[in-house]
Amino acid sequence: MERTRPDDDRFPARLSVIRQMGRTASGRAWLDRLPGLVRAVEERWELRLGAPFDGGTCAWVAPAELPDGTSAVLKVTWPHREAEGEAPGLCAWDGSGAVRLLRHDRDRGALLIERCTPGTTLATAALPPEDRLVLAAGVLRALWSAPAPPDGVLEPVELVCAEWADLVQERMLRLRPGYDPGLVELGARLLRTLPAGARREVVVHGDANPGNVLAARRSPWLAIDPKPMTGDPAYDPWPLLAQIDDPFTREDPRPLLRDRCALLADALDEDPARLAAWAVARSVESALHSADHDDVTGGSEELAQARILADLAGC
Repeated sequence: MERTRPDDDRFPARLSVIRQMGRTASGRAWLDRLPGLVRAVEERWELRLGAPFDGGTCAWVAPAELPDGTSAVLKVTWPHREAEGEAPGLCAWDGSGAVRLLRHDRDRGALLIERCTPGTTLATAALPPEDRLVLAAGVLRALWSAPAPPDGVLEPVELVCAEWADLVQERMLRLRPGYDPGLVELGARLLRTLPAGARREVVVHGDANPGNVLAARRSPWLAIDPKPMTGDPAYDPWPLLAQIDDPFTREDPRPLLRDRCALLADALDEDPARLAAWAVARSVESALHSADHDDVTGGSEELAQARILADLAGC
């Protein structure tokens, strides 16, 4: 079996995905297969591939051109649970708010998707933060307007978050990271109760951070790299609140967070307190995930943010 070589132009050792996947046995096994997977879909779909993009940690991604000259992106993903919903989610949206899926090879974990040009991310766009939030809200509204696929095609937010709640509590007991037990328990409780209180169910993006929203020609902004589920739309906005012009760099982030929760809630027809409550739940889950990956300090910082968000949510 051909192994990924550091000097291979398509699979240089500097790529984030090569470095990240090389840390685990399952990742190294996938890297062993990766050159063959890429060659197989390249030949099957008659693609001309460019140099791979860098930045992703669990997928090899490169620009591609079809025989008719259509520009696209080839994405070959390490097989894992979150990746299973990407193709069905893109099919459900059918280009509404997200890139279009052109072809899919499930056995090889390969997706051929629409390429965004110029591809500037919303994270780096030279626009005021409030404008970027409104633009992101427009993308989310488009995603949420699509009909959900049949039951069983995508995982429900309720099921995934119930599992996360169990993990939060298990990690807290096992790791004993010194975190505020009351705040951790609040996060676990919200993960269990918020999904059931949804006014509607949609196909959520699942990772709606501003780096996953790109400038495009077909539509001004399109979402990429989803982790789709079905459930409460209020699940989605948390990364936008936290990552656009990071409010937590302010001496007192509360006024700015309050204003931005209100702005997003108005743009999305959601309750601002509910958006903040979801931010608490997801921050707590992220904090315990960090602790479980040997970053107890990073998790502590996330919990400090969760405390501020809990105050805004009235939890």
